[in-house]
Amino acid sequence: MKQGIMVIVLALGVWSFFTPAYGGDHRLGLGGHYWKSIDDIDVSDIDEDGFAMVVSYQYKPSLFGFQFDVEVADEQLTGKSKAVYSPQAYLIVGGLVYGGLGIGTHFSDGNLADKPFYALKAGLDFELLPHIHLDINANYRFDNWDIDDASEDIDTDTVTLGLVGRIEF
Repeated sequence: MKQGIMVIVLALGVWSFFTPAYGGDHRLGLGGHYWKSIDDIDVSDIDEDGFAMVVSYQYKPSLFGFQFDVEVADEQLTGKSKAVYSPQAYLIVGGLVYGGLGIGTHFSDGNLADKPFYALKAGLDFELLPHIHLDINANYRFDNWDIDDASEDIDTDTVTLGLVGRIEF
């Protein structure tokens, strides 16, 4: 199933490069996410929800586009005291109303996560002023954190609600 999704993402990505481009393809943004774990986690020093800052770049030459985000959180599901960086890449489809498929990973304390996470994204992209966009989105992440103090495997899938302001150039 994962290979099928990756083949679809790659095929749509290649196809989007062959569609006609127009001015204003690139968007740079800053925003935030509120995230919440689906399962209850009964491990000390582990949060089940929180806020994270997001730095975002979007390339949207047509109906299809790409989005690259880096999420920065002081403390996430691992209970780490240092920042957790979560780079992510999405293939997005749509305009005002859009959806996307993504993949990402987590980096903390000099370590990269063993497995990537996969994500579904849906959102509304409003053009507030010429070249100024507001993106309101919801995401579902299929994620598994390696938590040392857990006595059993914990499904750490998360739901996020995000708000990102972008400048188009």
